[in-house]
Amino acid sequence: MRRTVILVLLLLLSTASAIAQETTAAWNPRTGDAWTDRALADINQYGNRYGDAFVDELTRYLGAPRALVAQLLVVQHWSPGDVYYACALAQAAGQPCRAVADTWSRDHDLGWSATMQRLGITPDSPQFERLKHGVADSYARWGRPLPAAVAEQPGAHATDHTPAVQPPAKPAKPA
Repeated sequence: MRRTVILVLLLLLSTASAIAQETTAAWNPRTGDAWTDRALADINQYGNRYGDAFVDELTRYLGAPRALVAQLLVVQHWSPGDVYYACALAQAAGQPCRAVADTWSRDHDLGWSATMQRLGITPDSPQFERLKHGVADSYARWGRPLPAAVAEQPGAHATDHTPAVQPPAKPAKPA
């Protein structure tokens, strides 16, 4: 029975692309970091176009339950970037993806930066740097270069397809 539900949800996922694209048009993640916002916007496009590979990434590398990912995308009409970020934040915070998704569902009007604060992740924290590296690693696994708007940042490598692709380095704090 559970397999049937998952298969039905995945089939619905493949037909929900038009709905997701409409949702993506007015989408603004508000992470508090322009690099991450641009990357997540591109992840929306990738997730809409390559749904199976996108879901595989979240389940395999971010530990998200496949049924949860399908539910968020198909039933709740989340943008792929939001689903990706919920699961990536969850991994960085040591929480289940469902817990972060529930927090985001309640507080999404405040943007992802508010959810990050609730989880104790700040833009200058090691967890946030791991999140950014994780985004770059996902692109490498997809065999996809970082988008130009993201790769043009200092320290990013648009043509490097190895898992060592680096997001931009944080500027040093003045002494």
